[in-house]
Amino acid sequence: MRTAVVTTPLLLLSLLAGCASAPNQPTLTLNTDKTPQAYAACLTPRLQERAFTPDLTEGNRHSRIVVRSPVAADNIVELYKVSSGTKIVIYQRSLLARGFVQIAKGCV
Repeated sequence: MRTAVVTTPLLLLSLLAGCASAPNQPTLTLNTDKTPQAYAACLTPRLQERAFTPDLTEGNRHSRIVVRSPVAADNIVELYKVSSGTKIVIYQRSLLARGFVQIAKGCV
């Protein structure tokens, strides 16, 4: 009985964490006039201020910011260089990452 009391909430939490977003479906797609580097330079410190630990990987036309989670799927911001600036694709996969999308929107 005691095991069920402890196990049930943990199981429900893990199920909810997995339902935050379908794995390959973006939570939000945005565009900005900024370069991917300028957008990442804005977003990274804002995430750090909110106790997230962003990991930035940069390429010529594509950058990725990953916020790892020890208990749920990682949250990801993909940055694609386009002719008009940057296409931003946000994947908020963890319900525990409250405010992640709003922080990303704040740098547009």
